[in-house]
Amino acid sequence: MPKENAVYTHGHHESVLRSHRWRTAANSAAYLLAELRPGQDVLDVGCGPGTITADLAALVSPGVVTAVDAAADILDQARRTADAAGADTIRFAVADVHALDFPDDSFDVVHAHQVLQHVGDPVQALREMRRVCRPGGVVAARDADYGAFAWFPEVPVLDGWQELYRRVARANGGEPDAGRRLLSWARQAGFTGITATATTWCFATPEERVWWSGLWAERTTASGYAGLAVAGGHTTRGRLAEIAEAWREWGRAEDAWFMVPHGEILCRV
Repeated sequence: MPKENAVYTHGHHESVLRSHRWRTAANSAAYLLAELRPGQDVLDVGCGPGTITADLAALVSPGVVTAVDAAADILDQARRTADAAGADTIRFAVADVHALDFPDDSFDVVHAHQVLQHVGDPVQALREMRRVCRPGGVVAARDADYGAFAWFPEVPVLDGWQELYRRVARANGGEPDAGRRLLSWARQAGFTGITATATTWCFATPEERVWWSGLWAERTTASGYAGLAVAGGHTTRGRLAEIAEAWREWGRAEDAWFMVPHGEILCRV
């Protein structure tokens, strides 16, 4: 069975985790919430620091949420998140979504947020998610679509950032425009009962602009993405510094607005 061969572009720098910890079931998995019931068993694939996981656990308790990630160290943060939330129905494991170490028909709901854009074979990942989902259950995935990001004011250097990020992500084995591909991937994985939707994050208040521009300015120069961009010959440290300043310039504009569109799929098993 295939194993992961893609490199996670973002890494786990604090600037990355700051955005991950902001995510909740309400702002990142609203399309799934109507499917959740107390007593369900849930698999949360690529759980990261566990904020969405903790919300899912509260919604399906006393059902068990199994939170898995490819990075063992991030599971320590997810455990701390669960402890802080008083969520005692979560268990944790290291896992590769291409080859999940669970029997067939193990879970009622299998969920992945911002995962399929980073894996080497998203169709195989969805096949595995389907395999471990019980008949009558649902497989849910949501991914951003970097090529469809939109912002104002149109700071020209940010066009270069968008092109650079997509190039680096693809060189690492991922697909940054995953959102638009989820329906196609699900069909290739053998799903037939698929509901495909789209929602956005939008950053437009003064506080949101400062937060979003600040974390991307820092991520551009200090995260794993920055190191991979330079090591792969895609850019230079000087150019990354220019892009970081463009992020800050955008964030200072009083009429700044940024949209992050996402594709979503709910797949009936």
